[in-house]
Amino acid sequence: MGEMRESIKAQLNKVFQKVFDDEDIQITDATAAKDIDQWDSLMHITLIVSIEKEFKVRFNTSEVGKLENVGQLINLLLQRLGK
Repeated sequence: MGEMRESIKAQLNKVFQKVFDDEDIQITDATAAKDIDQWDSLMHITLIVSIEKEFKVRFNTSEVGKLENVGQLINLLLQRLGK
């Protein structure tokens, strides 16, 4: 499970870097919107859509609304990917 989690985190980090156009971004499980200056509601939608494309998954609004940090997002991806 740990290896898969790290693999998803690395892939997710690339999505964050691309969406926010910042190669210096390094996400952690605790990373939240307040930690990235450009992360507003519009960027949140762009980020979620980009993540869905990257991982070939779909999230529903209530799932996305419950997410508080990257760690929870990774857990949701693990669930979705059946890992």
